[in-house]
Amino acid sequence: MRPLAGPQTAAAEAQTAAHPTLGFAILDALKTGALVIGLATPIVLLETRQDVSNRLVLEPRFGLVVALAATAFLMRLAYTLLAPRLEGWRIVPAITVPDVWAGRLRLMALALLIAYPFIALALAGKGGAIKWIDNFGIQILIYVMLGWGLNIVVGLAGLLDLGYVAFYAVGAYSSALLAKTVGLSFWLCLPLAGIFAALWGILLGFPVLRLRGDYLAIVTLAFGEIIRLVLINWVDFTGGYAGISGIPRPTFFGLPFNASEGGFAATFGLEFTPLHRLVFLFYLILALALVTNAATIRLRRLPIGRAWEALREDEIACRSLGIDTVKTKLTAFAIGAMFGGFGGAFFAARQGFISPESFIFMESAVILAIVVLGGMGSQIGVAIAAVAMIGGTELLRELDWLKHVFGAGFDPTQYRMLLFGLAMVAMMIWKPRGLVSTRSPTIFLRQRKSISGDHVKEGHG
Repeated sequence: MRPLAGPQTAAAEAQTAAHPTLGFAILDALKTGALVIGLATPIVLLETRQDVSNRLVLEPRFGLVVALAATAFLMRLAYTLLAPRLEGWRIVPAITVPDVWAGRLRLMALALLIAYPFIALALAGKGGAIKWIDNFGIQILIYVMLGWGLNIVVGLAGLLDLGYVAFYAVGAYSSALLAKTVGLSFWLCLPLAGIFAALWGILLGFPVLRLRGDYLAIVTLAFGEIIRLVLINWVDFTGGYAGISGIPRPTFFGLPFNASEGGFAATFGLEFTPLHRLVFLFYLILALALVTNAATIRLRRLPIGRAWEALREDEIACRSLGIDTVKTKLTAFAIGAMFGGFGGAFFAARQGFISPESFIFMESAVILAIVVLGGMGSQIGVAIAAVAMIGGTELLRELDWLKHVFGAGFDPTQYRMLLFGLAMVAMMIWKPRGLVSTRSPTIFLRQRKSISGDHVKEGHG
């Protein structure tokens, strides 16, 4: 029979846990490495390939499994040894930036964004600039705009929405159908797409007025899937899996970006290049994103914005103050959906082709992750998270040198979701309230003071 642990034994165990020895840390790291081997063996070890006879063969990848286990071993070892010693340290110190310098930093960032296409052209040339303007600049700005739109619903109003991609799809399909069937220009389709998406946001808001937390998340998730299934099965209207192609491109005051005599290049006496259209689309999505940001900041200072924040913190207290929670929730859904519709209209015009495969649940998950990782309610944090997540995914395509390490068939982009999951876990451990966890109050007395996220309670809608 094992004797009970006495005070000295318990104290020794507590001391070991607080300051682990090297042997204890190595043993713990070996367990983690063994766990990774067990998880990676059925998933990563065997890869299916077709040989020269067009037969399906299995090729083992022992080196990759060992590399993953070794990485997990080293990371766990470092965490076990260093985490107790770094406890209480601030990874990012609190820095108070004066309002004057904050304004100058915003102007510098805006100037850098405006000059970005020309910087990419100067550094990468005409051929390389296409990739940097389109895959990085335009793609990141689309998700920045969508993140700011969802931030109204999740970050400000505290309503967990897992079906935000539905409004993105409504905006894209309504814009594409209006352009193809009615013949409206992009500049008329853009506001109409936002209006249609806002109407769908109101339709979603009515059934979920009494739902909170997990129940609200399930209903919004179901709403997103319903929209996707409708797009797939209503073939006569949406084209089904075939989608809608030949969507008219936006023009510059009626001047198309093509090589014709009436095109943009010929009108201004320039040599035709696809860069003209990309630069125009970059500035267009930049303008839409800035409008979304300015509208969000302005709405937050209005009574409706304060009602959103009151609803987020405590819905019962919000009702006791006489705030109409029905209108508050509906306006949050409608305005957030409207900006999603704007983003969808731009996406349809940029691609020239849309299909239901572009509006799956993973898109909603990525947009929500951008809001959560950036810091719910923080405009700057959402922008930083979008740059890190979308830009990081695109950078994986540039890591061709890894093929020399893991073999010619290694594709780094296949592991983007694995890296995404690891980043989520790391953020939840070290910065659980997001990259920017401080909030500036909309109303203040004499002096504006930022509030740490640790002192702010967040409701669940």
